[in-house]
Amino acid sequence: MIKNVAIIGGGPAGCALACFLAERSIECMIFDDNKRPALIVGESLIPAAIPIIRRLGIEQEIAKFSELKKGAGLRHGSGSPRVDFEFQKSANGTPDYAYNIPRAQFDAVLRKRAQTLGVRFIEHRAKVVATKDNSERDVQLSDESLAVAGLSRARQPDLLIDATGRKRLFSKLLGIEADHGPRNDIAHFAHFENYQSDSAIPGQIVISVLDCGWSWQIPLPGRTSVGVVFNNSAAQSYGNTAAERLENVMQHNPVLSKQGFQRVSEVMTYSNYQLLSKLGYGNGWILLGDAFGFVDPMLSPGVFMSLESARLLDERVFKNRASTQPQLELQLDQYVQEMRQWHKAWSFLIEHFYDGRILTLGEMRPRIDDTTPWYSFGRLADRFIGRLLSRLISGAGTRSKFNQAMLTYTCQFMLWDLDKLNSYKVKTEMRASLDESALINSAEKSDQVAA
Repeated sequence: MIKNVAIIGGGPAGCALACFLAERSIECMIFDDNKRPALIVGESLIPAAIPIIRRLGIEQEIAKFSELKKGAGLRHGSGSPRVDFEFQKSANGTPDYAYNIPRAQFDAVLRKRAQTLGVRFIEHRAKVVATKDNSERDVQLSDESLAVAGLSRARQPDLLIDATGRKRLFSKLLGIEADHGPRNDIAHFAHFENYQSDSAIPGQIVISVLDCGWSWQIPLPGRTSVGVVFNNSAAQSYGNTAAERLENVMQHNPVLSKQGFQRVSEVMTYSNYQLLSKLGYGNGWILLGDAFGFVDPMLSPGVFMSLESARLLDERVFKNRASTQPQLELQLDQYVQEMRQWHKAWSFLIEHFYDGRILTLGEMRPRIDDTTPWYSFGRLADRFIGRLLSRLISGAGTRSKFNQAMLTYTCQFMLWDLDKLNSYKVKTEMRASLDESALINSAEKSDQVAA
């Protein structure tokens, strides 16, 4: 039924799907204006993304300009407790490493790969219109976009795929509602030189609970990406601009306060962190990647979810193309169901960090030293927790009901101190003791840092 496809949006999800379609000899074009912000959220991959990157044939190219990532670290703003763990190989082929990626270069490699496979790129911001009284398609390309692509009304693509990310082109046009997450967060981040990341393992991303929310440190070649995430109301207390807020949070939290570093990029802002569309497809259209839904970036699932959505759509729909409409709808239902399972699994895991359970579990680990017998409960529990977190956070076992149950039961039987749980929670408000006088003239300081 599907012989030609138009993908709107040339990010990781759109380009990855186009590569898969080209392998199956399905005619494919991508509408993309090739305009990108200076920095894009999603600079750290998880190990589960590597098998997809290998299938795309771009891992060697990605490795040339990326930072090898061997693990992750979670910690409290006071510096303790801290949970460090290394990724581990899994039976399903997930490796024990990932990469921290400069997104502009990563996206460019994906685009080049799609072009090499024969995908046609149309440098144009596609316009779509809702159709009326048409049982075969709900949306179609506008006459202008068809003309730019060299098509006519009679040659509308069989299928339109929305890969426009957070712009959510089709959902806004068709009025598709979405489920939102429980948090109202905003993020500010930038790149810094001479910033000493707190990585204890090569390429380790470090996530810290702060007075006002949480932060990330991502080692990149020659620089470090530092970001802070806090409730939108708390953000106002740290300044009027993104640069002021980022600088003030970094100055007033010991885990981020450093000496001698320099900001070498503008400060970028992202908001609206958790969203999942109530519909994933309709007559003649499908939602892909962030256009379908995006999860909290705390554990770096963003780029993986974009690539995984392309892999799933290819596996469920294009690998065995349906010959009837009911068959196609059944395949699309499977795609949507699996995507919802992924979102639910990530939300489950991330909530365990927000409410303090993972950090509280990690507090027992520093008490174990070389003199502790291997058969002791502490050492066995330490090894078990490390492996469990690795499977969950690496993407190798995130959707596993068994792993989720093990995390739930471990927390139930090992966490009894409610005061510690409360102290390790990610706060939604700025701490009351913040010296407001220190926020004065922060705009001038920000200009000096950005010089």
